[in-house]
Amino acid sequence: MVLPQRHRLRGKRLFDYLYQKSRRYHGGSLLVLRVAAANPLLLRSSEKAAASEFRLAVVISSKVSKRAVVRNRLRRQFHQAFVDMCKNWENPDHPCLQPQSWLLLSLKPEAGNASCNDLLREWQAVLHQAGFLDDNCTSHHPAGRSVL
Repeated sequence: MVLPQRHRLRGKRLFDYLYQKSRRYHGGSLLVLRVAAANPLLLRSSEKAAASEFRLAVVISSKVSKRAVVRNRLRRQFHQAFVDMCKNWENPDHPCLQPQSWLLLSLKPEAGNASCNDLLREWQAVLHQAGFLDDNCTSHHPAGRSVL
């Protein structure tokens, strides 16, 4: 599944900001999560209307796999997991403020040999470490505290 436009991060300046100003969370040997506070000034003018949306970018280098088919499959699986998580957050039974956070997920070269379940399990562990999941692995907003 494609990540909805309002949840995408793109652009060189934006990625430079994420690499320089974000907080890193390492998840074992497979991935790194970077979390930064949203900065609407870095968004394109057409995207500023949805500046407070929770956004994600997944970076998978050719060191993970030389085959683009494999990298794209991994990216789509992370996008689908993220969309499912956002649907849980938008559940009317659990109303809360939309977090103004940007996430950058980078896969390490060892991730190419791991199964999808291992990668998603480690991603959940890193999200838990960053404060986006509770002990039962259910999503919640870190609205009450700063992400940095």
